[in-house]
Amino acid sequence: MNIGKLKPVKLEELFKNEALNFTPWLENNIDVLSERLGIALTVVEREKQVGSFSLDLLAEGPNGEMVIIENQLYRTDHDHLGKVLTYLVNLDAKTAIWVTPEVRPEHMRVFQWLNEKTPDDVLFFLVQVEAFRIGDSEPAPLFTIYVRPTPTGKAFGQVIQAQSRSEKMRSEFWKGFIEKSKERTDLFRNVSPSKSNWEEAATGRDGYYYYLTINKRFAYVELYIYIDSKSETGEGNRRAFDELHGEKDTIEREFGDSLEWERRENKTKYSSIRKYYRDAGLDNEDKWNSIQDWMIDAIIRLDKAFRPRIAELKL
Repeated sequence: MNIGKLKPVKLEELFKNEALNFTPWLENNIDVLSERLGIALTVVEREKQVGSFSLDLLAEGPNGEMVIIENQLYRTDHDHLGKVLTYLVNLDAKTAIWVTPEVRPEHMRVFQWLNEKTPDDVLFFLVQVEAFRIGDSEPAPLFTIYVRPTPTGKAFGQVIQAQSRSEKMRSEFWKGFIEKSKERTDLFRNVSPSKSNWEEAATGRDGYYYYLTINKRFAYVELYIYIDSKSETGEGNRRAFDELHGEKDTIEREFGDSLEWERRENKTKYSSIRKYYRDAGLDNEDKWNSIQDWMIDAIIRLDKAFRPRIAELKL
């Protein structure tokens, strides 16, 4: 049995001009691209005017949604990337298809990013087109999908965007908190706004830390005891906790309120002493000022009650 070999054919040898040859060919063979993508496409207009620009093919999807198709004879470039985005936005389309014989990795990453960052109904496809012969046969097209939207990619993008929004909110919250705190305490004078949900302040002794935490619906300040980090049992933390807990009534009287004492058993490596603010959290931007004021007041009182005792602990 004789088996023929595929011989690649350069597109520019088949199509001398992109607009006059390649685009009309793609229009006439849209069913081949449709089958490869798994999307029913119907060409509406070739060389669709968009301002002073001209879209190669304007098509409709299976539900009548606008689909823009930009094709080129050479490898992807910034010019065509810009055109894809320009046509998508100005025609209020939901799907963009970019057809090219050679895909640059940088542009592939852009389309992957767009699929992750845009809404679920906005879709980006990056497709490589090649031509092959077997012996002396007519050249046949081969479409390879380099980038396509996936449910996983969209879900991942939504998670990243949510994280980004949360980081921005937390950074803004701590920025306001730190500026306010400078008027009343030096605990955060050399601290930068965090993107995390917590800020830290020194107690003057290693293994003892002040943490302030803001979650979506509540906040708290705490003394965090972690002097026994190398131990398997965390017993040293509990000894320090127990010494402080022995003065519980006096400490709470000096603090001016009750505290939640969490010794933490079962080999947990830290212990903590907390005061919660449960009326609001990060999601309540209209109450950020109140939360910040509460945190500043609470950490000042916590520091006043614990700092001298931490310094005198014999551990």
